[in-house]
Amino acid sequence: MEYISRKTVVVAIRSYTISRGVDYNVYESEPQTFYGKYKMYGRGCDWLIRANLIRKKSYWEIRRYNVAEAIRPLVETDPSIKVKTIIAEVQSRFNYTISYRKAWLAKQKSIAKVFGDWEESYQALPWWLSVMVQKMPGSVVQIETCPLYNGNEEAQGVKILHRVFWSFNPCVRAFRHCKPLVQVNETHLYGKYKGTLLVAVAQDGNQNIVSIAFALVEGETADAWHFFLRNLRMHVVRKDGVGIISDRHESIRATVNRSGGDWQPPRAWWMFCIRHIGSNFLRAFKVPHLQKLVVNIGYSRTVEEYNINYKRLQERDEAYTRWCDAIGLRHWVLAFDKGHRWGHMTTNLVECINSVLKGARNLPVLALVRATYYRLNELFTRKSAESHERKRAGYTYSVFAQQRIEASMQQAGNIVVHRFDRRNEVFEVREMSSGKVLVVDLARRTCDCGHFQVERIPCRHVIACCANQRIDWHVYVHDVYKMTEIRKVYKFEFSPLGDAETWPAYEGPTLVANPALRRTSKGRPKLTRYLNEMDSRDMRGPRICRLCGAQGHSRSRCPQRAGSSGGGNDFYFVCDYRDNVNIYCLTEAKIQIFNY
Repeated sequence: MEYISRKTVVVAIRSYTISRGVDYNVYESEPQTFYGKYKMYGRGCDWLIRANLIRKKSYWEIRRYNVAEAIRPLVETDPSIKVKTIIAEVQSRFNYTISYRKAWLAKQKSIAKVFGDWEESYQALPWWLSVMVQKMPGSVVQIETCPLYNGNEEAQGVKILHRVFWSFNPCVRAFRHCKPLVQVNETHLYGKYKGTLLVAVAQDGNQNIVSIAFALVEGETADAWHFFLRNLRMHVVRKDGVGIISDRHESIRATVNRSGGDWQPPRAWWMFCIRHIGSNFLRAFKVPHLQKLVVNIGYSRTVEEYNINYKRLQERDEAYTRWCDAIGLRHWVLAFDKGHRWGHMTTNLVECINSVLKGARNLPVLALVRATYYRLNELFTRKSAESHERKRAGYTYSVFAQQRIEASMQQAGNIVVHRFDRRNEVFEVREMSSGKVLVVDLARRTCDCGHFQVERIPCRHVIACCANQRIDWHVYVHDVYKMTEIRKVYKFEFSPLGDAETWPAYEGPTLVANPALRRTSKGRPKLTRYLNEMDSRDMRGPRICRLCGAQGHSRSRCPQRAGSSGGGNDFYFVCDYRDNVNIYCLTEAKIQIFNY
């Protein structure tokens, strides 16, 4: 804001503070400077203002204002608010455009004021977790600490928070009625301290994502993954025959090998995300035109389809197929996973949770843990209400399963069925439209099309066989798709924790953050993710200069830009002729004309 004199500045500030019902102290009042702060500055409000005389323009201008306090309501409502939105908000309110760095720093200060101090957050975390376990028995919390040393002596009563694993009781019970499949992944934290958030998710019979466990660790190391997967197996994923999907990170491989069989057949089946397989293949061979073929090999539902795609890749180069063979068929090809994937080829489920928690990843540690608690409570409350509404509406199966069954029934009319045993278990079917012949084995619950054994829902061929022999097809729908089972997923509720003043006193060591994980650089934290073709930013086209139109550089680095480092030998001549301005650029005896 700009004012014509010092008097108008003081009048404007007084009018503003009177309208807000507050008072301020003047810290500096000079002929060219006016600086004031709220009387209760630092105790609940950090409002301040500074105005200076701009000699060249002969007017007064507000040069300093607490942007963090101005945007505090926005951050409190949405911690994941984008920095660009903050810049736009400041522009609309104050008619001034702040830099990206100032907006980012203001956001961090507002987060600290709304969600608490970082050091205090670490101290309050064990207290909150202990109360949560008391209020909601059956929840799991495992904390690993390290000693804190003052010089050569160990500090008494103070520990460094090394790792923490937590899973809420409703999530533990919900997994018993979900698909026997777990997806795990990691995501980095972007707050004052570095770290990694490990997440495990499952899926119910209606394709809803259910987060079942979390862990805060120092990084994506073998010990960190072992800590997470060991507690996950011990407290949450107790059933055998489950599938687990992840990327091919060496730390996960080391954890699976040292798990003592907990994550190996027959107790569990470790499988890879096909998107990461395609990314690794592209990184190894630099052949983008074959990446889709490798992905198609992984998606092969039948052995015949796999052989066709495999042969196509082998014809290009046997080195490609040798690379694929080294992975192991059961780890990445759908036709050889024995149904443990349930049709899931990627870790998209856990990636969705990472995006949901994106705004919470730069919050203090306690705020992050509380965000998982309240967002899961909201999910369970909403999904429980929806499942009861479907029950009253007379639904027998989930919406997903009902749609698949209805589609199969519509397509089953053009199928000819031949029975091949007296027990009505083995059939040969022929599609009238395509003439394709397939075998259906109801005893083994398999069909040559691959859909029956993958999704555990009767395909059109199974529906045709059941209709031909008057067999009840309902018995071939897996229980996980039944509404009675889906209601059990969200049966257990979260408990309110109440006011902290009513909580029992915490008895235990004081936890502090690991000083080795503190970010030393100032300003916005640097990106720690290694980008590849799976990231959306790589999907954009090449960078195009807005000055010369060439590719490969931006306007700021354009060699034709006046004063640029790349144009040190260029000479510019400006000629004003009537309403046109011509800029003549002489570069190595070549003249270029830019009309403005």
